[in-house]
Amino acid sequence: MENRAENATGDVTLRVFRGDASGGHMQEYTVPIAPGMVVLDAIHHIQRTEDSTLACRWNCKAAKCGSCSAEIDGQPALMCKTRVDQFPSGKITVGPMRAFPLLKDLVTDVSWNYKMAAKIPPLTLRADVAGQPLVMQQIDVDRVQEFRKCIECFLCQDVCHVIREHNRKDAFFGPRQMVRIAALEMHPMDDLNRHEQLKGEAGVGMCNITKCCTEVCPEHIHITDNAIIPMKERVADDYFDPVTKILRSIGVLKKSTKRAFGSVPNEQTTIVQETLRSGK
Repeated sequence: MENRAENATGDVTLRVFRGDASGGHMQEYTVPIAPGMVVLDAIHHIQRTEDSTLACRWNCKAAKCGSCSAEIDGQPALMCKTRVDQFPSGKITVGPMRAFPLLKDLVTDVSWNYKMAAKIPPLTLRADVAGQPLVMQQIDVDRVQEFRKCIECFLCQDVCHVIREHNRKDAFFGPRQMVRIAALEMHPMDDLNRHEQLKGEAGVGMCNITKCCTEVCPEHIHITDNAIIPMKERVADDYFDPVTKILRSIGVLKKSTKRAFGSVPNEQTTIVQETLRSGK
């Protein structure tokens, strides 16, 4: 199939935000289209030929460093992964991520994300595996590996309405950190229970699973289905499930005990369920 980007010709008009935290405006630039051109190429052309003061953050230009995040026609995206031929009108609006404080032009201060990440306890190995080779089932490797693909572009954080529209950074760590916690929680060798943090300062309950974060992820991580929803289920199981409460009240389970999701012992669960049904 013919690649339109390889054969595109003519010009493209970029409306680029120029300014800082004190204010700014949209500036128009006309850029000649080159074969295979992406939005980051167009920004570089502006810097090289028209205005070297235009600020943007980038590094690899291969969609692996996560540096060139921006909002392109209002949609959070990587500039290096967005081809100019995706816009038949020949006009493209490029602005900074709106969920984070603006520094200059297309550059925002994303340091809040790293501060939240520092609050998450690291991998804590079980005593019986510490100092030994970590032998894992392939299904467990695959599950954790999906989360490890994150390039920290923070597009998921930018599109999250809790952070973007309501600025509740005080109550929700955001989808990126839900992925980080999920990678630890679902590691079969980890022994730390992070459910209290998830329910509390991480605010997993703030997410209403719109899946907008999954839609913008350049690594195609199933953030909502594979990370956030399982975390919600674990918190609900720990704090709101009546069967779990009964098991704790009779001393079968302890709050501090980490266990795989849904792994209440079968025989004990059956006893409780039968008791509830019989009304005894």
